[in-house]
Amino acid sequence: MAAAAAATAAAAASIRERQTVALKRMLNFNVPHIKNSTGEPVWKVLIYDRFGQDIISPLLSVKELRDMGITLHLLLHSDRDPIPDVPAVYFVMPTEENIDRMCQDLRNQLYESYYLNFISAISRSKLEDIANAALAASAVTQVAKVFDQYLNFITLEDDMFVLCNQNKELVSYRAINRPDITDTEMETVMDTIVDSLFCFFVTLGAVPIIRCSRGTAAEMVAVKLDKKLRENLRDARNSLFTGDTLGAGQFSFQRPLLVLVDRNIDLATPLHHTWTYQALVHDVLDFHLNRVNLEESSGVENSPAGARPKRKNKKSYDLTPVDKFWQKHKGSPFPEVAESVQQELESYRAQEDEVKRLKSIMGLEGEDEGAISMLSDNTAKLTSAVSSLPELLEKKRLIDLHTNVATAVLEHIKARKLDVYFEYEEKIMSKTTLDKSLLDIISDPDAGTPEDKMRLFLIYYISTQQAPSEADLEQYKKALTDAGCNLNPLQYIKQWKAFTKMASAPASYGSTTTKPMGLLSRVMNTGSQFVMEGVKNLVLKQQVRLSCPGWSAVMLAGTTGTHRHTWLIFVYFVEMGFHYVAQAGLELLGSSDLPTSASQVLGLQNLPVTRILDNLMEMKSNPETDDYRYFDPKMLRGNDSSVPRNKNPFQEAIVFVVGGGNYIEYQNLVDYIKGKQGKHILYGCSELFNATQFIKQLSQLGQK
Repeated sequence: MAAAAAATAAAAASIRERQTVALKRMLNFNVPHIKNSTGEPVWKVLIYDRFGQDIISPLLSVKELRDMGITLHLLLHSDRDPIPDVPAVYFVMPTEENIDRMCQDLRNQLYESYYLNFISAISRSKLEDIANAALAASAVTQVAKVFDQYLNFITLEDDMFVLCNQNKELVSYRAINRPDITDTEMETVMDTIVDSLFCFFVTLGAVPIIRCSRGTAAEMVAVKLDKKLRENLRDARNSLFTGDTLGAGQFSFQRPLLVLVDRNIDLATPLHHTWTYQALVHDVLDFHLNRVNLEESSGVENSPAGARPKRKNKKSYDLTPVDKFWQKHKGSPFPEVAESVQQELESYRAQEDEVKRLKSIMGLEGEDEGAISMLSDNTAKLTSAVSSLPELLEKKRLIDLHTNVATAVLEHIKARKLDVYFEYEEKIMSKTTLDKSLLDIISDPDAGTPEDKMRLFLIYYISTQQAPSEADLEQYKKALTDAGCNLNPLQYIKQWKAFTKMASAPASYGSTTTKPMGLLSRVMNTGSQFVMEGVKNLVLKQQVRLSCPGWSAVMLAGTTGTHRHTWLIFVYFVEMGFHYVAQAGLELLGSSDLPTSASQVLGLQNLPVTRILDNLMEMKSNPETDDYRYFDPKMLRGNDSSVPRNKNPFQEAIVFVVGGGNYIEYQNLVDYIKGKQGKHILYGCSELFNATQFIKQLSQLGQK
């Protein structure tokens, strides 16, 4: 038996590449897969359980599986016919139920040979069960290989992973925070999380330095993970962190930092109405494992009276790294995405018109010299146009895909007035003066669903330093009840706020409410079919902060600077633009330090998780993180210390949220690291939920 997943190719850098390489190696009978091999692949069947399916589906398409020789991919517990002359590759969790079914397959002689790959490490007793079944079925020689793959996590992006999709309620926020949870149940939850994190680091080929907050579920995970890594490193013969697993990829020069944070440090962000494309798609549409499912509208025609209503067609779209539009715009504000879709459509139409024009020229009749001359001039152009047709068709497919997705998102924005919620929540979280009463929005029957109203009020309740008086709270509760809201989530948040050490939310969440100008307003004022007045507020509005030596004032729209000048600063993403803004400030403030780059001029507000990462990655002293525990699994003796032995800033870090994460936090981390040259971060979470799923968990916790 061998550990295969760790032995990834040296060229693999991101966790997505590493896990993909490990899967391809497994599908190639655990022999490294050579990309450009011209030989015919060995045809085989792939048998997986739901866990294996969830790991493979975001990484390998059906076409890629076929290229690897997979003719059939079937679920382990489905009814399968014998194919006695074909080898089978199994990829399953080592559960009692799965082992029994595999033993049954051996007894029934379903396949020519069996390559058994376990997502997580299989225990010795279960391995013996398989051996006994193989012996009883006289199939010992047919069991070709048995491997522990250590791939028990799902990679969704180059820099994002989640622990599980199946049975995620076992490691959910609710599971960890249930008041009636027993010690044994909590141990099981923590062991499940630690097993997946261990697999992650085996695949990554790196032993991290671990930091975590005290007195939280994150600390329990850190203690157990440190112990598991330490035990594996101590066993030199069977260690998974030796040989070619180290020194490969982006984590080769310095060990990465693992920051374990608890969901309870920030309950407002998962409830927030967002503005970026990927986070909006996850919030308002059915989007999981990089696939979005849309219901196609059945049109405006009315069914005859008494007739059965027409069933809506469901359509699925995969949003993958191959989709260049998605890769470029998934973190963009939605109105910019809508504008870009329009531009792509116009570009496609121009190319299509050019092909049509050339075709009509090629059909010219007559023998006159002008026609012949024109024909020869355009032959090369037409040949080029025809050769680019596949690319053009793919472009059209992606335009149609994003037109449909963006239209579906827009329908939700319009129907629920999500821009109003986004702007109001931004003001609450950034402690800005509110221009409208919270009660007015809650009481407005046209503004959002009951869930939208509850999300807004919970953000207010979490973020406010001074909790509303009992009389005010009763008034809010009545308004929420009248709006059709379930008050259970509020009941839980009240208990959480009463018992947590953090009496109020972290001081700064996000942005100011400055009006979009310049580039953003130009985007909004063009004639895109998606863009309208009601969506303008969804443009990203970031606080602009001058953060260079000698520039002490934080300049906001409407505030008065040291020389009684009102500042409104918008920075274009061009170095000269930065230089211009900096020069203006230099003249007014008399500073001698002229900033020269984006990172100097533009300081973006970070969410709590990003702020914690920044403190620990850059080795900053901050009361928020100074007492975080420090673990180094490579040290001979474990020490209970919050004093880091390593004093240098980290180049690579993994942030992992115990209790669930979201795309808003992920995008905030991506934006943060853009300004840090040569540094890399990964975002992971025990489960990935949207606000609807999180509200449901809060509601269950708040039930009496």
